Amino acid sequence: MTTDTKSVWGLSAAHLVTDLYSPVLPAILPLLIAEHGYSFLLAGLIVTVYNLTSSMMQPLVGWLYDARGLTIRISITVLISAIFISIVGLFNNYYLVLVSVAIAALGHAFFHPSALGTVSRLTRDASRGRITSYFVIGGNLGYAVGPICAGVAVGLMGLPGLVILAVPGIVMAVVLYYVLPAPGRLRLPELPSQHDEKPARRAIVLLVVASGLRAWAIFGSVAFLPTILTMRGIDLVTANLLVSGMLIAGVVGQLVGGTLSDRYGRKECTLVGLVAAIPPFVVFLSTGGVISLVAMIIFGFILWSTFAVTVAMAHEMAPGSVGLVSGLMLGLAVGVGGMGVAVTGWIADLTSLSVGLMTIPLAIVLAIPFFLAVPYPWKIFSPGSTQIPSPR
Repeated sequence: MTTDTKSVWGLSAAHLVTDLYSPVLPAILPLLIAEHGYSFLLAGLIVTVYNLTSSMMQPLVGWLYDARGLTIRISITVLISAIFISIVGLFNNYYLVLVSVAIAALGHAFFHPSALGTVSRLTRDASRGRITSYFVIGGNLGYAVGPICAGVAVGLMGLPGLVILAVPGIVMAVVLYYVLPAPGRLRLPELPSQHDEKPARRAIVLLVVASGLRAWAIFGSVAFLPTILTMRGIDLVTANLLVSGMLIAGVVGQLVGGTLSDRYGRKECTLVGLVAAIPPFVVFLSTGGVISLVAMIIFGFILWSTFAVTVAMAHEMAPGSVGLVSGLMLGLAVGVGGMGVAVTGWIADLTSLSVGLMTIPLAIVLAIPFFLAVPYPWKIFSPGSTQIPSPR
């Protein structure tokens, strides 16, 4: 249970709107290239600036949240992301586009560590997996519907129509201003004395590396599955809807995984989920028709079920540094994992897309030993042990 459920759901809703803007840039790249004559390099650099700024700033913001008490109204961070992504379509100057994208990424970076850190402080360990999943699924839903919203906006009015996307961000910022207390007024429970130790650096490093490999599998599938579906004769709109369906299945998986981890153990659920995600992806690649599509949906459900679980693990291993580990898990690990997508594309260029996509299960296989090595207690093997290992 949490001390303030209203605040948790408010933060989840804010997460949905904030992450709605993350996939907008890839969705509009074809129009930017066609209307402004950008090369593939310049177009790709726009997405790179956003991803690197957000990913690399989040650990720093998290550290400032923990060590210096830096807090910014969540409503303001949502507003920054919404406005500066939505005005990109109004600029003809490439450098103004880059500046706007970078500022939007800063809003994104300031949101996650403080919001997730607050959720962690509001959550008891007995329900941490489930409550963390409530927050995470907000971002998953936003990421799933973002490309659809961008497509509708630019389909109606072209690139200038992107300003329509500012509306949900502005509305959410106003709602959050009244729903969430101002920084410093949110009543958070005191941390127990056993949590006043420094974080287990080795454990967190292992967890971040493993999460980065898993992020490679996640973003690699999101990036290239629409392409391989179109190569199988499915039109692009339907292909994107099917991938959105996979992401929505992942949202359900988050809830199931988080809840099960509270009962059966976080390490157990993570490892079972990773191992179980590999067969359906192989089935997807090696078959066609309905069987292949069902396998793709199952893959999304299983793989995404592990995400909130590992975030909860990080918070339990470093409860005194929840902002920093939130920035590492949702920022650095996701950003580094996203770089693996380029490796998938490179291999696909050298061979074929089907061969390149085999890096997805490979990344999962590589993540498993790192998750195994994380010094986090087993629950089914040691039912009497509920103590999180001491930092090393």
